[in-house]
Amino acid sequence: MSNKEKIQVVSSFDVYKTEQDLSNEDRLLLMQARKSLESAYAPYSHFNVGAAILLENGETVIGNNQENAAYPSSLCAERVAIYYAGAKYPGVKIKSIAVTVKAQSQVINEPVTPCGACRQAIAEYETRYEQKIRIIMAGETGKIFISESIESLLPLMFNKKHLK
Repeated sequence: MSNKEKIQVVSSFDVYKTEQDLSNEDRLLLMQARKSLESAYAPYSHFNVGAAILLENGETVIGNNQENAAYPSSLCAERVAIYYAGAKYPGVKIKSIAVTVKAQSQVINEPVTPCGACRQAIAEYETRYEQKIRIIMAGETGKIFISESIESLLPLMFNKKHLK
């Protein structure tokens, strides 16, 4: 007999065919993310990313990617928005975040997902406030994915419970 067992991790997303299929709240947040990507600073990748965060108090905070010639010094749109929200509205929970892109060299017709570092930042805020954060992900065109929690994108995540 083997002492090995296997676990299966399942992720689920709600998939919408168009922006018009979204709730009014989600559509407006995605529109703000799209507007935000216009002012991204992406001279190296030519891949603009916009994010918009809806807070529990009804305020919306935006962010966009900010690149740097020293690539590790760059910041993604999601982290710019999350950290700005934390600085401007300390103690206010994040309800949802919308993320979208626009590339100079191609049309992105599928949803983009946050990178690993951004997933971990979102996980920190979910853990901090003990509340799930909805994540709305879209490309320039095409379907839109919505996750009810970062756990769908970051299963078996590292968080503060591991540091006790």
